[in-house]
Amino acid sequence: MAIEIKVPQLGESVSEATVAKWFKQAGEAVAADEPIAELETDKVTVEVPAPVAGVLSEIIAEEGAEVEVGSLLARLEEGAEASPGAKAPAKDDGAKSEPAKSARAEDKAAAPADSDRRLAPAVRKLVEENSLDPATIPATGKDGRLTKEDVVRYLKGGAPPAPEAPQSAPKAAEKPAPRPTPASPARGGEERVKMSRLRRRVAERLKEAQNTAAMLTTFNEVDMGALMDLRGRYKDSFEKKHGVRLGFMSFFIKAAVAALKDIPAVNAEIDGDEIVYKNHYDISVAVGGPQGLVVPVLRDADMKSYAELEAEIAEFGRKAREGRLSIEEMTGGTFTISNGGVYGSLMSTPILNPPQSGILGMHKVQQRPMVMPNGAIEARPMMYLALSYDHRIVDGKEAVTFLVRIKEAIEDPARLMIGV
Repeated sequence: MAIEIKVPQLGESVSEATVAKWFKQAGEAVAADEPIAELETDKVTVEVPAPVAGVLSEIIAEEGAEVEVGSLLARLEEGAEASPGAKAPAKDDGAKSEPAKSARAEDKAAAPADSDRRLAPAVRKLVEENSLDPATIPATGKDGRLTKEDVVRYLKGGAPPAPEAPQSAPKAAEKPAPRPTPASPARGGEERVKMSRLRRRVAERLKEAQNTAAMLTTFNEVDMGALMDLRGRYKDSFEKKHGVRLGFMSFFIKAAVAALKDIPAVNAEIDGDEIVYKNHYDISVAVGGPQGLVVPVLRDADMKSYAELEAEIAEFGRKAREGRLSIEEMTGGTFTISNGGVYGSLMSTPILNPPQSGILGMHKVQQRPMVMPNGAIEARPMMYLALSYDHRIVDGKEAVTFLVRIKEAIEDPARLMIGV
């Protein structure tokens, strides 16, 4: 019985996706619940499992296709078994009178198809976008595979560089004169890759923030010495007891929550002609993944312990690297924290995460000479902090006060413990 495989529900406010990858090809057997395709939305990637065991009989939406929730992806023949030789006889029907020639022709015919199946995703996109036949493009890659450079060169009308020159003039390769010839194709050309749906959505939201919000950034710096000493004293016992490493992020989350309670405008958003003040503290934490920046949300951060926060942050990091974050985990934040310091950033102006009105930017800890209260000059571990905020909601005084609250809490971590 033929089973239709359709685009599943993708979460609240998500109605479209892009077919990123097919794990199975038409004619291949699949097991029940085995992933057969991967869909990319503007927030996460979603795997589509086979509802029953059988054979994937037809793929309707090819890789790169834009699909909507409920649209047809493929058809699966329930209970069928894959027949490895099923495709070969179909090609032999018209050539039974000459078995030897038929076999040779079949081998040649199979090569381009086989090569096409082995195309790398970037190469396949170039081929499909330009409506090219891979079999007509000279391939110079390993084992006769087609490379991006091959496709770009073909589009420009160029000839493949490589082995022919040494074959026609073996000794010429030893002379310095011909060296610029193979180097020339490597320097030129360009590569066009279609933006992923996630990247397009990130771009839209960042531009939306610039176009809509009256965005400003205020800066301060914090002495990380006290926090680093505290972490150094307790990190081993903390990890032994809770099974998770003690980092800086949990302290900054706690400091941010305390500051948000003092300055509620930073935890608010604009809805039409109204300001919506949030009485809960769902902190979005920017995490870098293979597909770009994602911002999972720590729900009710004010009610969680340091260990719970660190465990959840670590889990978000793992899921981001594996592309397993769900849509629910990435929606509904009230304030964002971004740590560019992990990449070595000394200072930046973070962009708001709409519709939020504030984002805190953490940066690299660096030893700098500081004048101490007693007048002495010491090398101290300093970090620049940046708060970007929507001036339509947050006044300059509130923004500066918010950042000072963060600074005070980090420089004297005991304040967080006793709530002052």
